[in-house]
Amino acid sequence: MVKKLSKFALLAIMALLLCACERVEPNYAGVLMENYGKSGKEDFSVVSGRVWTIQPGSELYQVPLFEQRGEFKSPVRLKAADNTEFSARPTYSYRVSKDRAVDVVFDNKHIGYGDDFLTSVEDNVLEPRIYDLIKEESRKHKTDSLMADGGSLSFERKLEEIISQEFKKRGFTLITFSAQLEFSNKVREKIDSRNEVNTNISVLDQQILEQKKRNELEELRTQQALIISRGLTKEVLYAKFIEKWDGKTPLYGVAPEFLHLTK
Repeated sequence: MVKKLSKFALLAIMALLLCACERVEPNYAGVLMENYGKSGKEDFSVVSGRVWTIQPGSELYQVPLFEQRGEFKSPVRLKAADNTEFSARPTYSYRVSKDRAVDVVFDNKHIGYGDDFLTSVEDNVLEPRIYDLIKEESRKHKTDSLMADGGSLSFERKLEEIISQEFKKRGFTLITFSAQLEFSNKVREKIDSRNEVNTNISVLDQQILEQKKRNELEELRTQQALIISRGLTKEVLYAKFIEKWDGKTPLYGVAPEFLHLTK
C-alpha cells in the first residue's frame, strides 16, 4: 500500500513538474515574468527553450515574431478639411520587434494573455491609435484632393509614415498599411460636377488666350502692311522700276508716269 502511495505521489510530482515547465515555441519570443512583476520591468526577461514557471508569480508570455495582420471590423467615419464626410476601412500588417519583446509584454500584460494576447493589443491599443491618427490627418485634406488622381495614395503614404512611427514607439514594426477610402455616390457626383466645370473653364481660358494671340498677330500684320505702304513712295517705285528695266526694251502701252518727269 505504501509503495502504491509513493508511486502515486511520484507520478503526481512528475505531472506537476511537467505542467510547471513550458517550452518557448520556434519563431516566438519568450518573456518570463517573475515575482508578479512587482519590481517593474526588472522582473521581465527574454527566455528560450524550456522554462520553469513553478515559482509563484511566474508567468511565461510567448510573443509571435512572425507577421500579424489586422483589419478594422467596421468602417471608420471621417471628415475632410471641407467638412465632407467619408469613410475608411484600414487594413495593416506588422510584427513585434524582437529586441522590444519585453517592452511589448510589460506595457500590455494587463490587456490579455496566451493566444489572444496580440489580438487584445490590436483591439485595445493599436487600432484605437490608428483611428485617432487617421481622423487627425483627414482634417488636413480637402475632398477633391483626396479624390484626385494619386490623392488617396498620397494620403495613405503619409498615414503609413505616421503610423509606422507610432508602432515603433510601442515595439512594433509596421509592414503594410492601407486606408481604403470610401466616398458616397452623392460626394462623387458633386466632385465630378465640379471637375467638369473646372475643365470647361480651363478650355474657355485656353480659347480666350488663343483668340487674344490671334488678334495680336492680326494687329501686327496690319501695322506691318501700313509701314510697307507708307514706305512705297513714287520715288521708291521709280527706283525699283529702273533697277528692273534695262533701258532698251520697248515699253508698250502707257508709259510710266516717271518717264514724263525727265524731259
